[in-house]
Amino acid sequence: MIQYPAAVNGVLTRVLAAGSGDDHLVLVHGVGARCDRWSRNIDVLAAAGWNVHAFDLPGHGLAQKGDGPDYSVPGYARFVDGFLDLIGAETAVLVGTSLGGHTVATLACDRPERVRALVLVGSIGLIPWGAERRAATRGRLRDTSAESIENKLRLLVHDRHLVTDGWLREETLINNSPGAAESFHQISDYVADRIDDDVVGARLASLEGRPPVLLIWGEEERAVPLETGRAAHELIQGSELAVIAAASHAPYFERPEEFNRLLLDFLDRAARS
Repeated sequence: MIQYPAAVNGVLTRVLAAGSGDDHLVLVHGVGARCDRWSRNIDVLAAAGWNVHAFDLPGHGLAQKGDGPDYSVPGYARFVDGFLDLIGAETAVLVGTSLGGHTVATLACDRPERVRALVLVGSIGLIPWGAERRAATRGRLRDTSAESIENKLRLLVHDRHLVTDGWLREETLINNSPGAAESFHQISDYVADRIDDDVVGARLASLEGRPPVLLIWGEEERAVPLETGRAAHELIQGSELAVIAAASHAPYFERPEEFNRLLLDFLDRAARS
């Protein structure tokens, strides 16, 4: 696996990549996260023959922060579209988790010809949140204290021993780096005020020529309940739903062997060229 800086639509980001060839697979993280979350998946997926890429969304990780980037889901979808241009991928398999799932599902609706298959992991944006839940997120997303970040990391995983002091320190430093507060203020305002305007489940369900869709949920999911995954599976006829035991919101990180196997089995069926 390598990493390198890049500019997408004039916005700086960091990319992790492994593999080569025309079978592109792009991994998109969620809010408050970064591309390192896919570190347990990238090399394994590349060894299976995929040209794998992950990057920091604007406002996250080592990407550009502060005023300038568009922190809405449609803005992030345009960023992913620009990233595909950057890597020379006419088409790609898109894998997104949480807000990243909402982002790649939006791109699949806007540019279906670019998406070979779609994998949504504990995804938001498939069904509405509702005003009460949206309002509760504003302060939580803005709070980047060590205590708040520790609570968020413990929400990600079923096995809380995975939340080490080193991980917590790194997350706290990155999410309090220059420009991060401005980014999270804008993201939290968008989520609290407008994210339900961009719900994409019904659009995806009715999309003509829709790419194959796999939904992956952790059985112990606490951030986006498993009931949401089941409702999305029922809404998106023909989709597949896989549930990973002993995992919460980040099954790709917490149970990487099971996640990688499920993903590769699906891709062998649905997206091999």
